Amino acid sequence: MNKALKIVVEIVLFAAIIGLVFAIYSSIMKPVNFNKQMEKRQAVAVQRLKDIRTLQVAYKGETGKFSSTIDSLKLFYEKGEMKVKLQIGSSDDSLTKVHTDLIKKKNPKITQQELYDMYKKGDNLIYCTIENKIPVKDTLFKSRTDFCIDSLKYIPFSGGIPTEMEAETRMVSGVPVPLFEARMPYRALLKGMDNQLRINLDAERKDQNKYEGLQVGSISAPNNNAGNWE
Repeated sequence: MNKALKIVVEIVLFAAIIGLVFAIYSSIMKPVNFNKQMEKRQAVAVQRLKDIRTLQVAYKGETGKFSSTIDSLKLFYEKGEMKVKLQIGSSDDSLTKVHTDLIKKKNPKITQQELYDMYKKGDNLIYCTIENKIPVKDTLFKSRTDFCIDSLKYIPFSGGIPTEMEAETRMVSGVPVPLFEARMPYRALLKGMDNQLRINLDAERKDQNKYEGLQVGSISAPNNNAGNWE
């Protein structure tokens, strides 16, 4: 073998070794990178499902049932009102307690609203608890700068695939129980990522009798509106 041919062979072998090392490294890193990216996407999806749950609980508190659509939750958020308890004064304040108890003793039928009216007229030694209705927007997510009601309708990173949601009332031990569930399947949430690894993930979840994605609540059985990531 002449010197020139030997150099060519060495170069080819070196390139083959580099290619083999790269192939091995890529095969090892592929699932690692997949999991890292999946965790990032899941974090966004989980927050959206938590926000849906928060709205659903508030919606049920006002209507007695859960909503079956994101659009009705959006309308509730933008136009609806909800009851909140407002505490005036404190029964731990001895002067306030004595003063308010004396008013109640003189007028046993006085209502919390009437006590509140006295407070508004200037009687600062009143304690009472009243229910007020205030706009949902002024209560829920008020401190969240990242909250966007329109985003709840869609599964993140899916290119506009809608969030799946159902609601119904079922008899549980002879009692009607409102239930809901909202779902984001991996086939949508992990769209654009390695499809084979996503298929493997779905198969693994199915073998474990688990939903192939993220879900909050359940219409098949009461679960206190828990998420399957919790």
